[in-house]
Amino acid sequence: MQELNNKLHSEISRVSKIFLEKIKDQDIQIISHFDTDGISSAAIMVSCLRKLDQKFNLKIIKNLTKKIIENLSKTKITLFLDLASGSLEEIKQAKIENVFILDHHEITQDIPENIEIINSELYEKQKISASGITYLFCRQINEQNKELAKLAILGMVGDSLEKNIEHLNNGILEDSDIQVKKGIMLYPSTRPLNKTLEFCSDPFIPGVSGDYLGVLNLLREAGIKPEEGKYKNLIDLDDEETERLITSIMLRNPKIKNKELIGNVHLIKFFGKLEDVREISAKINACSRFGESATALKLCLEFPSAKKRAESIHAKYRQLLLSGLRDIENLEKIQGEKFLIINARDKIKDTIIGTITSILSHSSIYSEETTIVSLAYDKERIKISARNVGNKGRNVRDILQKVMSSIGGEVGGHEFAAGCMIDQTKEQDFLELLQKTLELQVVKI
Repeated sequence: MQELNNKLHSEISRVSKIFLEKIKDQDIQIISHFDTDGISSAAIMVSCLRKLDQKFNLKIIKNLTKKIIENLSKTKITLFLDLASGSLEEIKQAKIENVFILDHHEITQDIPENIEIINSELYEKQKISASGITYLFCRQINEQNKELAKLAILGMVGDSLEKNIEHLNNGILEDSDIQVKKGIMLYPSTRPLNKTLEFCSDPFIPGVSGDYLGVLNLLREAGIKPEEGKYKNLIDLDDEETERLITSIMLRNPKIKNKELIGNVHLIKFFGKLEDVREISAKINACSRFGESATALKLCLEFPSAKKRAESIHAKYRQLLLSGLRDIENLEKIQGEKFLIINARDKIKDTIIGTITSILSHSSIYSEETTIVSLAYDKERIKISARNVGNKGRNVRDILQKVMSSIGGEVGGHEFAAGCMIDQTKEQDFLELLQKTLELQVVKI
């Protein structure tokens, strides 16, 4: 293992010992983010603490606000998962006595003395999810927690880090009993091909995604026929069928590169069956974004009662995504050199605007390094999501930070994927400042 990883492991070892000492005869309040990475982190920690017979309560939240921080118990052990790295000053001011943070988002404030933080950003920006850090932390507490490694993989995939799993996984992959197969990077790979193509949104295939007849036309063109009335699962296609399918997809979206369509497909045992990690991750994400974080958590913990409910929610979520992607064409846009601003207002739900922005950034529709910023109403507020095509180019977190320094508000995320919230009253000011900042960035480049 590299020196970089050793430093991270050394800090995990140190902080986990302090954590175990502090929680003796104490209640713990856990606050975790509501996306797949945050839910996976919570599931890992909940399982770990149950083995310790430890008292705790858990809150899964959409955003960590100053009000939420101020209302936390000052005396309980406080554990933040997949958030709080951008709220260090607020936590300090709230005078919470014992705080632990397991996170991977950028840190822009000084770390107060009463906070123990494990964050991959402190180790040369090592690419690992919060669930990966939480898993390594819990494995340090008890080696038997190795059985939770697959949840860390779920979180990494949910945070679009699947390409880094093999290279920077800190031993998680080896612990997870995961199967890796080379295949087409559409998902789910463990479902009939016609259904996979119909609900495919990443990449979005024009004339196919969301169009049953378009799917049948593509499969007919690729020379792939059903056997006994049923199409093969994507992962079961032979090499020749795979090549024909790739050709047909690329004809409909010429900007997709062959190398982008082929990669490692990760499969895990879930509810006793081999499943595509990306599909499980998407189900967790869908549940949370429909306001059912408890269902998402239960799915992670493989509660049978959560399985059907999660599948029903995921089906609705996929339809919303496809509808949102179709609506993008008619939405108000501000476009310039290497940037695109999409103001969805109330036309797309705030809970899916980030996912849609991510899909667009991976869609090959826009050139590499293009910054895409999308806005969607959330009651009296506006949810803003920013992504860079190809994970290259400008630091979108810094861009949002510059705009928000004038408007006021919190920014979270990473170099090429970030977000923030503003009041609707500041919509026009934000758009004008954002456009000006993006145009200045182009000039500097």
